[in-house]
Amino acid sequence: MRVCSLASVKNRIVLGAPLPFSVRDASHLLLLARGQIIADEAQLEELFQRGARVEIEELAVAVQPARRETPEQLLARLPADWERSSHDLRRALSAPSEHLAAAVHSASDAMLALIERAPDVALAQVVRQPAGGAGHYGVTHSIHAATACRAAAGFLGWTADEQRLAFQAALTMNLAMVELQAKLAHQVSPLTTKQREAIQEHPTRSAEMLSQAGIDDADWLEAVIKHHELPDGSGYPGGLTDVGELAEMLRYADVYTARLSSRANRPAMSAQQAGRELHQMAAESSLAAALIKAFGIFPPGSVVKLASGEVGLVVRNGEKAYHPLVAALTNAAGEPRLTPLLRDSARDEHAVVALLSTQSLPMRLSDERVAALIGGR
Repeated sequence: MRVCSLASVKNRIVLGAPLPFSVRDASHLLLLARGQIIADEAQLEELFQRGARVEIEELAVAVQPARRETPEQLLARLPADWERSSHDLRRALSAPSEHLAAAVHSASDAMLALIERAPDVALAQVVRQPAGGAGHYGVTHSIHAATACRAAAGFLGWTADEQRLAFQAALTMNLAMVELQAKLAHQVSPLTTKQREAIQEHPTRSAEMLSQAGIDDADWLEAVIKHHELPDGSGYPGGLTDVGELAEMLRYADVYTARLSSRANRPAMSAQQAGRELHQMAAESSLAAALIKAFGIFPPGSVVKLASGEVGLVVRNGEKAYHPLVAALTNAAGEPRLTPLLRDSARDEHAVVALLSTQSLPMRLSDERVAALIGGR
């Protein structure tokens, strides 16, 4: 990562206005995400003293504060922003204890801003996971579980603060085993005794790490400790029966999004399959139902075949779970369209008749193209 000092681009900063780039410390940890604000000269001077830096690649495409990006421009750089945020979260989760809390808060701010910008694209990020387990599984799973929690909490009408809490608790619930998760995603041999112990202890250890870093939100810490507990007392690490709503939400998001990822010993499930399993696991839970409904039976990013014979990409949920809106990418003969057509699958002639793999499309869809199709209105 090529960087320059924040002081060298001081002329690009307007106090009290959204930053046109992110600000990092000497270790490249995120201090302020793009769009956050430097309030006054004292805060700016403190950043200078800390040796704050700016990524040159990001600076090159930064928009001057006086200009506003068009929706198309925002969508075009959305995949790159998600990729950058993923790297920032990986640094945050491995940050020294004294920097952990600030790094997690900054990474959360950046990701929540991306979700707010294009919520359906965020859901597609979870559904359209790369084949072969590409990327760091521990980090991507944290992002996907947090995104799922945020979506379900929004569906339930939780306040903005409650949604943020759910997001951050999910983001950090596996803090103590992020690297182990990445290893286990590619491991085909049975768990070792040491690995079993690490898994058993990770809820307590993760909460301890957060507390040592200065995070003192009791609801956050309790949810992390209890996210593998079960109402019948068969969970771990304490065999508790008083689980709590937030911890339960984290557990369902953990299970649901894990099913959507491939492992060395099993393929990824479709959202439809994962939702069916979650419903069977927790048929009476309003939290599990909210998570399933927030994604839909055919979530944004899914590839489907319509009764018309057309094949397309789901761009958003419709009035009912089985009736998404679909961008038809082919005609009835399976030939690519130059211009996609929006189809309402609530109409019989455009009903969804099959869920397909991404490889079923006669063309390759880049991340930028997917973002444009789903995020465009």
